[in-house]
Amino acid sequence: MTRWFRRYWAEEDVWFYFEASADGWVTRQVEFQGPSAKAITAASLAEWEVAQRAGTSGDYEATFGTTAEVPVHEWDDHEPQELTADEFETVWNTARAARQGRDGT
Repeated sequence: MTRWFRRYWAEEDVWFYFEASADGWVTRQVEFQGPSAKAITAASLAEWEVAQRAGTSGDYEATFGTTAEVPVHEWDDHEPQELTADEFETVWNTARAARQGRDGT
């Protein structure tokens, strides 16, 4: 079952938003940093895998970032705030537009 959740990292002032598969791997990840909530990541594991096979993973990572490299159940101090699919999609669409340069900044 797919899960959506977020957590805050105060040290870097970053909100992390995750979509995770039933086996705990992050399939999509969004990060917003600072008081202006600048989108710094809007990555999809499936898209990254396609880019890797095509030899363009560097370009993908420069635009969208990457997803977590270990499954959720291996994280330390994992205290997620659950989200609905709709809440995650709203965040995802906002971050993707920003990372693709469509946010007007």
